[in-house]
Amino acid sequence: MSSTIVRALLACALVSLSSAASAHPAPFSYLDLTLTAEGMRGSVILHDFDVAHDLGLETPERLLDKVLADAHRGRIEALVSDRLQLTLDAERRPLRWTGMEVDPERFALRLSFDAGPRAAQVDVNAVLFPYDPVHQTFVNIHEDGALRHQSILTADAPSLTFYAGSSQGRLALARTFVASGIEHILIGPDHVLFLIGLLLLGGRLRRLALIVTAFTIGHSLTLSLAALDILDPPSRFIEPLIALTIVVVGADNLFVLHDRRRWGQSALASPPRDARPLFAGFFGLVHGFGFASVLREFGLPKDALAWSLVSFNAGVELGQLLIVLAAAGTLAFVAQRRPAVADSIAQWGSIAVILAGTYWFIERLFFR
Repeated sequence: MSSTIVRALLACALVSLSSAASAHPAPFSYLDLTLTAEGMRGSVILHDFDVAHDLGLETPERLLDKVLADAHRGRIEALVSDRLQLTLDAERRPLRWTGMEVDPERFALRLSFDAGPRAAQVDVNAVLFPYDPVHQTFVNIHEDGALRHQSILTADAPSLTFYAGSSQGRLALARTFVASGIEHILIGPDHVLFLIGLLLLGGRLRRLALIVTAFTIGHSLTLSLAALDILDPPSRFIEPLIALTIVVVGADNLFVLHDRRRWGQSALASPPRDARPLFAGFFGLVHGFGFASVLREFGLPKDALAWSLVSFNAGVELGQLLIVLAAAGTLAFVAQRRPAVADSIAQWGSIAVILAGTYWFIERLFFR
């Protein structure tokens, strides 16, 4: 092939690439937020191509003319206001636009805004140009002169939450993650049933405290390991194992009840053998990985990892305490007045625990 033909082909390739580049130079936007003692302000940088597309303008370059850009300023601000949502301390806050600049070198427009007083918790939701499925918004959050957080928002992941480094920010974070931990343990039927299974046999307060403490230590350890990405087994293994722990606890209860009746002991008596603290600690390791999967879905703020992890775990413990107080208190009340009824509850409750655990095990192993 002659050098002339090669040069011609290269020229055609360069023309096609430059045409593609000019058609859509970069599917990015940029959002900068700044938190200071005076309040919160920010700016958005938008490429002229994207703005022109959504305004119905045929020539994006016209927006790089300051006079023409100002003529469309109201429409541009309305466009961004509809697609950029800031929720500050759980209150949707409108943006007050303070200026617009043209940046010809970046083929972009820069809009500035004021968001009012500083907030402890900042929630951002932004899908600035829905017409482009690969469009991304790069977010930088500065606090007191330091870059504290960076994220990329997409159509599939359009939101982020930032907690300020102040005591108010840490308190807002703690409230959020404690509530999430409580909610998860209370609405997670497998974790609840595991705990109830451990409590069905009753026992003295010291023994029950040992069981709960062992479970807490076990799941706290693996929750931390998974949240820190040190050890994180796939959920397809963990979820069936959680179900299996429920089956084992229920089956052990039936063996203990058999021994108790064999020795003629009442419902108030301590079990002749009690493996519940061991089960609670060892199986708690498995349940901790299950808790971690919720944290992954919820999203741990990397700039406040320790606070969020401790807060979520504290929420789990509070929810667990509610379950223990309700279940153990009820069973103890029945056992003191109707020992035979307490034995019956323990037996049939353990059978129900086994059946539920078996169902979950089969469902999670073969049908997920």
